[in-house]
Order: sequence, then C-alpha cells, then structure tokens
Amino acid sequence: MIKPSKPDNEAQRLLALQRYQILDTPQERSFDDLVTIATALCGTRMGAVTLVDQDRQWFKARQQLDACETHRDISFCAHAILTPDQVMVVEDARSDPRFSDNPVVVDDPHVRFYAGAPLLSVEGLPLGTLCVFDAAPGHLDSSQLLALTALSRQVSLVMELRRYAHEIQQHMTDRAWYEQRLAEYNELLEQQNADLAEQSRTDPLTGLPNRRAMSAALEAAVRDADGQPRATAVALLDIDHFKTVNDLYGHATGDHVLSELARLLRAHFAGHGLAARYGGEEFVVLMPDTPLATAELQCDFLRMAVADLPLGLPLTISTGVAAHRHGDAIEQTLARADAALYRAKGEGRNRVIRAD
Repeated sequence: MIKPSKPDNEAQRLLALQRYQILDTPQERSFDDLVTIATALCGTRMGAVTLVDQDRQWFKARQQLDACETHRDISFCAHAILTPDQVMVVEDARSDPRFSDNPVVVDDPHVRFYAGAPLLSVEGLPLGTLCVFDAAPGHLDSSQLLALTALSRQVSLVMELRRYAHEIQQHMTDRAWYEQRLAEYNELLEQQNADLAEQSRTDPLTGLPNRRAMSAALEAAVRDADGQPRATAVALLDIDHFKTVNDLYGHATGDHVLSELARLLRAHFAGHGLAARYGGEEFVVLMPDTPLATAELQCDFLRMAVADLPLGLPLTISTGVAAHRHGDAIEQTLARADAALYRAKGEGRNRVIRAD
C-alpha cells in the first residue's frame, strides 16, 4: 500500500476546511440526496461525501458504509485531492499498487472500483471528494464522469450555503448585513435547486430529456386540458449494432454518434413531438395528437435521415411505434412499442414496425 502524500498547500487547505465548521456534524438530507443521485448515475452500491482532515477522512454522508471515518493513510480520497482538477478513477484496486493491499480492499467493504471528484472551496482548495465505489471492478463512461463532476460542484455549493447560514446566525444583530447575506443565500439556494432539477430531468451526454422527464411528459400528453383522451403515439428506437460501433471505433465515437442522433431527433420532431434518451443507445419519441399511421411515416422518414448522417460510418436504427389506447397505463403503451421494436430487430433491423 502506498500512503498518500499531502498537498503542497496542506496548511491553507486545513484552515479552509475548518472555516466550514462541518466536521463531526449530524447527517443532512441535502448531502445524502446528492450521494444517492451519484451512486444511481454511476451504477455503484456505495458512495460518500468525504472530507479529508489532518489525520482522518470523515464522511458527511455515506451510502452502504458503516464507518463514519477512517484513517487518512488508507484513504482513496486522500489520493484524489492531490489532483483537484480531475476525477480520480480506480477501475480495479487489486491491480493498483497504491491500493492492492489496502485494508478496505483486502477486508470489508472489499473496495474494487472507486471514482472520486474533488470538492473545492471558493479559493479552489481541495477539501475532500464526492466519491462512488463498489465491491466489483467498474468503469465510468464520459457522461457519467461529467455527471459526477457536476454533482461534486453541487456538494461544494451546499457547503457554501451552510457557511453562509452560520455567518448569518453570528450576525443577526446587524440587520443590514443580515439582509444582504440572506439575499445571497436565497440566490444560491435557488441556483442549487434549479441545477438539481435540471440534472434530474436531462441526460448529460445528449442534452435530451431523460427517462424520468419523458415519463412525466407521457402522463401529461395522453389527455388534453379538459381531461379528454388525445391521439398520442409513442416510438421506441434503438441504434443497430451499437456495441460494434464502440468496439471498432471507441467509446468517444460512440458518444459522438449518440449526440448526433440526439441532434437529429430534436430537429426532426421540433414543434410536434418530444424525444428523450431512454437508456444506453435507446431513445423514445412522444408524438401528441398524431395518428398511428402518421407516426409510423414520421419514424420512417427519421430512419432514412439517420442513414444519411455524415458520421463516416454506417448507421441504422430499428423502431417500434404504438398508439396509446384509452384506459391503458403508460407502461402498457411503452411495452407495446418495445415489443414492436423487438420485432423490428428480429425481422432484420433498419425498419419501423408498429404495434398491433
């Protein structure tokens, strides 16, 4: 095991950490929620908001982790703060000489995969990390790295909000100062809430709405303002042989393909539909006030446009389209579109199949 060195600015870093008055404080939901989002986005079982003190790392929030602190010498995060401008990723700790015989690798919780995004003070000093980890080796794609970095900024923002609140309590007697700081606090809080709301609804790679946002849109689209049923069509589409694209051209090219398809979807359905990333290489399109035959035709036009994308590699999509039926649950409509997509793949791909 290689013990982590200390940053050159260690003294200033520790002073900055103390100013937040956060060490050894009770759990707070705002931090717990950010850890929950981080582990869900990165697909890990464990995660934490970790603050690196002089001789220990202390967890302000943690998921699936019993200890509230560990010694700094065995801390992955103490290594991560040495490169505060990037996310530190350890795909398999057993093959990394820094951690192969680390107690948390050899013994419980048997950490194998780790990714930590540094938490920075307003002066840019690394205070700790937002980290995710698991007992199995792992990997983060570019969109997950971007999301983890964005969430680490939110943790730092929540810490700033706490510091502002503490200062406000100390200066209650000065009304002018209090009113000024309260306005700043409310502005920061509104910014955090807006950022979190946007992150919870938007896919970070493509900029399209995500599955959660699409589910809400579907619920709203199947009825008009008076509660009457609308002729709404739903399409599920999948990039054919996308794994081969990643294997032959690399994940960066795969991400570019996803982004370009998202751009085409936005243009193709602008003003008369909503496209979202449903997961992986699968997308969903909502077409309100659209009969099934028209939706099928629009999807076929999209299929031909995808084949003409100037990507430098062959690309096709398979699509299943279904009309929402009055009385059905949204999940039933999606399941029918998914069954039609499965048929499209089974019949040779690069085609549009509509549900019965």
